[in-house]
Amino acid sequence: MVILFELALTFYFAATIVGVVELFRGSRATTRIMLVLAAVGFALHTANIAVSLLSGRIPVTNMHEASSFFSWCIVLLFFFIEYRYRIGLLGSFIMPVVFILMLSSSVLPREIKPVSPMLQSYWLGIHTALAFLGDAAFALAAGIGVMYLVQEHFIKRKRLGSLSNRLPSLQILDEVSYKLITLGFPLLTLAIITGALWAESAWGSYWRWDPKEVWSLITWLIYALVLHVRLTAGWRGKKAAILSIFGFSVVIFTFFGVNLLLKGVHTFVR
Repeated sequence: MVILFELALTFYFAATIVGVVELFRGSRATTRIMLVLAAVGFALHTANIAVSLLSGRIPVTNMHEASSFFSWCIVLLFFFIEYRYRIGLLGSFIMPVVFILMLSSSVLPREIKPVSPMLQSYWLGIHTALAFLGDAAFALAAGIGVMYLVQEHFIKRKRLGSLSNRLPSLQILDEVSYKLITLGFPLLTLAIITGALWAESAWGSYWRWDPKEVWSLITWLIYALVLHVRLTAGWRGKKAAILSIFGFSVVIFTFFGVNLLLKGVHTFVR
């Protein structure tokens, strides 16, 4: 498992380097190389997670595993978006995030502690999968939000060049970001609902005002606001991009900040 993880980290790092090079001296060749490196890393990463699952463990019971699984979900959705929309340059903005998450995972404690008997339930897999996939959708929306701001910067200053020509149009970026948020929001909603059901079965209470619960609710409210102002006030484009980036920053705090700085029943489980 350690070898598979380290190999996945290595290939993600290589994909990140190629992705950064692509921003400045990109071509179809560098895009293909980056995608191949990311795909190999993803395959190794999938094998790493599969080993845990085959051993009867869901690999989200400590920060090392949770950060690794989060990055895996991001790459999974990245390839789905790449298949659907062919935004190869998105990897230049997403792979650095994946690599940072994996690097964080590599230095976080790897001690495996048994899940409390009260929490040993099928809800563990359902709740965590929904939460991480929802957060992954928000990560991609934030990456596309950054792409939108970069492209808008070039267009406003009439500095169209190689990078601007390779970036999708503002309309496409705005639409894809919106679709990702409309994917992530119901997943987060279901994650909160299943978490409440899990809490009731484990502790006899649907809501305990645990720090992770509170910050998950804050995250939900932020993305509810993103969708509301888009539908009612017509907030699109730059405003929507900035909101999606801000929303993901809250996701990151909810994931790392709450787990590392605040104590609660979710210390080892997302």
